[in-house]
Amino acid sequence: MKVDLRVGVAGLGTVGASLVRLLRQKSDSFAARCGRKVVVTGVAARDRSRDRGIDLSQLTWHDTATALAVSPDIDVFVELIGGDSGAAEDSVRAALAAGKHVVTANKALLARHGVALARLAEENGVSLSFEAAAAGGIPVVKTMREALAGNDISRIYGILNGTCNYILTRMEQDGLDFSDCLADAQRLGYAEADPTFDIEGFDTAHKLAILTSLAFGCEIDVDAIYLEGITSITRADIEAASELGYRIKLLGVAQRTESGIEQRVHPTMVPRASAIARIDGVLNAVAIDGDAVGEVVLVGPGAGGNATASAVLGDISDIARGIHVPTLGRPVEELSPYRAARMRLHEGGYYIRLAVYDRPGAFAEIARIMAVEGISLESIVQRDRTRKSGEAGAHTDAPQPVILITYETTEAAVKRALATISEQNVVAGTPQMIRIEKLG
Repeated sequence: MKVDLRVGVAGLGTVGASLVRLLRQKSDSFAARCGRKVVVTGVAARDRSRDRGIDLSQLTWHDTATALAVSPDIDVFVELIGGDSGAAEDSVRAALAAGKHVVTANKALLARHGVALARLAEENGVSLSFEAAAAGGIPVVKTMREALAGNDISRIYGILNGTCNYILTRMEQDGLDFSDCLADAQRLGYAEADPTFDIEGFDTAHKLAILTSLAFGCEIDVDAIYLEGITSITRADIEAASELGYRIKLLGVAQRTESGIEQRVHPTMVPRASAIARIDGVLNAVAIDGDAVGEVVLVGPGAGGNATASAVLGDISDIARGIHVPTLGRPVEELSPYRAARMRLHEGGYYIRLAVYDRPGAFAEIARIMAVEGISLESIVQRDRTRKSGEAGAHTDAPQPVILITYETTEAAVKRALATISEQNVVAGTPQMIRIEKLG
């Protein structure tokens, strides 16, 4: 059997502690599979006194992650600190420069510096692995980079944030408001005290940026992603989606078009019969459209100590076996520059919710503006009308909820139309727009 593979772990939070525990519990079976033992020899964490439920007394503690990264006593540096700069970036760069293999679960770091770090890994002949950064415990990186290497991928999309999926699921199943579901997610530990990173879509965007590079062989460009979170979604939208045969999910979508690559993160109405619509709670799912294989859907936990540690272990096992592939699926010099696509036609059109003043000519004005922008309406539904014009006590100009479903059109046209409608004093508040995707 080969000499032991020595691992240093920076960050001993939920994932780091789970990783150390699993490596110890599965030491013999892991060694049998990899042909060599894998042992944790060094760690770095802010608090040495914290009880993590595991014995760390025999490990070498390092004052900083960078000190661990360049230690001669490790072969693999595992970065579980988080953040796109500071200690995480400094230690990963130091490890790669020192000729250490690196495994990371840090999506923010890769979304910002992935190409530069991949180049540094190539220059030093080491691996930079990140299965846990893209979708937690789902093996999507290996699937795209290796198993689907014979496919030209046209689209990748998915539910990449368990917090948002949990909130939207509870809103639908229990008829709760967004704020109540968010509070419940925080109580259960699914959402942070400051949930902005999750509910505004940033977490999904970081993961999507990485997957886009793997899918299309391009450089990473997280700033090119259209970003929209779920804070505007109401029970009225959830109920309307159900009546129309859809469910609302926060999707990350990347696809190749004639004009370039499109990346977007936003709430989406998906057909109830589609595979992605059936993913509830904190689960994640990734769908990949390949020309040879068709559609592949991967489902699993997107976060959690053991699930994320499982993905880290997969990367470590490749290193132990001597498996080495380019970080982003191909050498950095062969990555194409990212070219953003123009606004495209959305197959399923748009769902639009308006609060229309109940006055003569309001509907006619809305229809006129839509026609000017070349938008055809598939249906118009007036919901929850509680009074009729002329009834005693009725205010005929009170806003009434109206739902419009459009045929295929461009996003730019819809936004122009809604901006014009808002200026005409025929609607109250801000119009709600949700894209409808016809997915397999």
